[in-house]
Amino acid sequence: MCDIKRVGRREALSVIGAAGAALAWGCAESPTAPGGSSTTTTTVPSTTPGACAVTPAETVGPYPSLVDLIRSDIREGKAGTELTLTISVVNTNAACGAVTGALVEIWQCDAVGNYSAYGSQAGRTYLRGIQTTDAAGQVVFTTIYPGWYQGRATHIHAEVTIGGVSRKVTQIAFPEATSNAVHATAAYGSRGANPTTNLRDGIFADSLSDELVTPEGDPASGYRTSFRIGIAL
Repeated sequence: MCDIKRVGRREALSVIGAAGAALAWGCAESPTAPGGSSTTTTTVPSTTPGACAVTPAETVGPYPSLVDLIRSDIREGKAGTELTLTISVVNTNAACGAVTGALVEIWQCDAVGNYSAYGSQAGRTYLRGIQTTDAAGQVVFTTIYPGWYQGRATHIHAEVTIGGVSRKVTQIAFPEATSNAVHATAAYGSRGANPTTNLRDGIFADSLSDELVTPEGDPASGYRTSFRIGIAL
């Protein structure tokens, strides 16, 4: 089994701009290494079909990663409904052509609303990970459907970094009907449904249509969904 590569964030930002950085972290769990130029003309599926728009920027939030974990499966044994999340990064200044070699990081809370690395979870690293976009501008993460914590709608954080520079920080929203079905299952059931809806959430209220995904599946077998991040390069 491949070891997960852990590096400090300052160290990572200083070296990740080099094309060979992803190769140095290569293994079965590693992201696809960058190849060629930063953009291509490949068109990838959109969260909002037919639209080619810059994705809204959102706050990093209170629990950003403290170290960089290069991996596709970020669960670390956490209980919850499996979620396969495909993220596509596109350049809105090139007809939404795919952006290759970009780092995509996600982080989220677990089924009971905890984030790793903070508070009682200090030293833990679950539900965080980074991958490098492939020739189609895509990365795929295996995670769990996120739980919730007071005052926020159910969400996942995402950041795109290119050449050591953060180009987009955003958040991914989920439909309440899907979240309620998942949150009624055993791993989540002790907390019940999230009382904060998307439209009452201070992050999503003015940008929900650009950040809402449409998961396919069910709580028993898991869900698959995709999200497109548009950046102007």
